Amino acid sequence: MNFTAKDVTTLRERTGVGMKACADALKAADGDMEKAIDVLREKGLAAQAKKSGRVAAEGMVYAMAAENVGVIVEVNSETDFVAKNERFQNFVKGVANIIAEQNPASVEALQECPMDDGTVATALQANVLAIGENQSIRRFERVEGKCVTYMHDNGRIGVLVNFDSTVSADVLTTVGKDVAMQIASMNPEYLDNASVPASVIDHEREVLLSQIANDPKMASKPDMVKEKMVDGRIRKFYEQNCLVNQEFIKNGDQTVAQYVAESAKAAGGELTIKSFIRYERGEGIEKRQDDLAAEIAKMV
Repeated sequence: MNFTAKDVTTLRERTGVGMKACADALKAADGDMEKAIDVLREKGLAAQAKKSGRVAAEGMVYAMAAENVGVIVEVNSETDFVAKNERFQNFVKGVANIIAEQNPASVEALQECPMDDGTVATALQANVLAIGENQSIRRFERVEGKCVTYMHDNGRIGVLVNFDSTVSADVLTTVGKDVAMQIASMNPEYLDNASVPASVIDHEREVLLSQIANDPKMASKPDMVKEKMVDGRIRKFYEQNCLVNQEFIKNGDQTVAQYVAESAKAAGGELTIKSFIRYERGEGIEKRQDDLAAEIAKMV
């Protein structure tokens, strides 16, 4: 067996498929997680799975924008109790300000930046000693330009959106927050069609053709019909996974791109989304799930 009970748990979380089917898929894929997802999708059991998996750690994501620079940072802790601690929250905000001002190249460089009477590393250690729980700075990104941020659920999700803009600050803030809320809610993987690598679309097409081949009602249809069906599903892929193509959550009659364009026109200026970053606290980090793991182990 080239996979573990933990792998089955991860696959289940990423796809929403039952444990037995996940175990069978991993077996068929010789333990390869991405291939197992394809196996489930080809059988019509799972939709596309997000690469990051589900949230499985505590801490706080914080996003800020000031003076033509935006910052988003994640600091992890062992429990959500620490994330509610005022000292911890102030530390995270202080780290974000240091990133904005000093522009460190990496988390390691950030640790050496001056903070309080020492460095970020010593301030973090003081936090650990004072609160009594391990903490770590996991990641950050810094973007120059006109940025708008949004935080959801006390730092569970943070979003930073970078714009090209000639509209007023008030319009930018209003539209930017709406776009950031869209990103927080719908979790797009790409900005637009051009942002999707050709390899991703080629892979998606292969999976969709396999789905059709495995469907008795579709397998006998002419190849031309199958190709048209796949083309339609690829368009749907773009609509679901590209921010500008998504239905706007506040008005399902228009896309995000249409909402931004109409808002800019009404304001007498121009507004374009350049890029976005979405952090979800603990994504890709796995918590212990002892009882569930034991249940899966019996099955595997």
